[in-house]
Amino acid sequence: MHDSLEAWVEQFARLSEEASASAELQEWLDVQSNFHDYSYRNTLLIKRQCPEATKVAGYNTWRNEFDRHVLEGESAIWIWAPIIAKQCPRCGNSQPYHASGDCEYDETPSEEWDKGLVGFKPVPVFDVSQTDGEPLPELDTTAHGDGSEGDLLDALLEAAPELGVRVNLVPLEEWTHGDAAGVCTERSTYDCSLLVEVEDVENDAQVASVLAHEYAHALLHFDVDDEDERAKREVEAESTAHVVSLYFGLDASNSAFYVAAGESESAETIQDRLQRIVNTAQEIIDAVELTQ
Repeated sequence: MHDSLEAWVEQFARLSEEASASAELQEWLDVQSNFHDYSYRNTLLIKRQCPEATKVAGYNTWRNEFDRHVLEGESAIWIWAPIIAKQCPRCGNSQPYHASGDCEYDETPSEEWDKGLVGFKPVPVFDVSQTDGEPLPELDTTAHGDGSEGDLLDALLEAAPELGVRVNLVPLEEWTHGDAAGVCTERSTYDCSLLVEVEDVENDAQVASVLAHEYAHALLHFDVDDEDERAKREVEAESTAHVVSLYFGLDASNSAFYVAAGESESAETIQDRLQRIVNTAQEIIDAVELTQ
């Protein structure tokens, strides 16, 4: 499974035709909008095995928490689950691996070690479409909104302090930033917060999408000076806005989306970009939901 995933990430790095690459990453982003708290590795695994998946859980979770059962004959979706155990403060291994290795740390007994991540193991999960039983609880509309553009815009504005950002919605007649729909302009010398300005057009969905895009820039790119890298990170910001919009039920089909994963990018670089998109989208989503 690990080799398969790594090979698929390598494929991203080799794709040179923009339209083909965009289609591939678009599918990934659509899945990511449903699994914003999954690592990019698990998101890619889910996409690869079950592109239409929307809500996944383990066999016992479906049975015990949702009173649903996995249908006979369904194939599991395999993802990585963290292994949490007491670990050596020096080598980071769990006690059995520490004992069989070369680490000579013995300042504290293993019973007093703190718990931490010592590895991963493959675990099976199933999508809701592979189960039957009691209907799932309705989403809390106070947390996720009802798809209303105005509700999402208000929630994004309320989340600004949590993200360390100040926001100005600027009327059209006062806009001074040319064709740009939004900008991240300056850092406050008082509290180090960043100023984001967005053109206040009539379309609330557009304003919300631009605001999410500028939040991503504020969190990811404000101090990046290299022009080539900034151009590539524009993709990360738009991809993040795409994920946030989809998560809150907005139509993101008109997102100015493309992928910068060309032949010059190594698989490691692509992994970093994917993880930044995941982490930043999750940070914005969590900040919005904290305001509800």
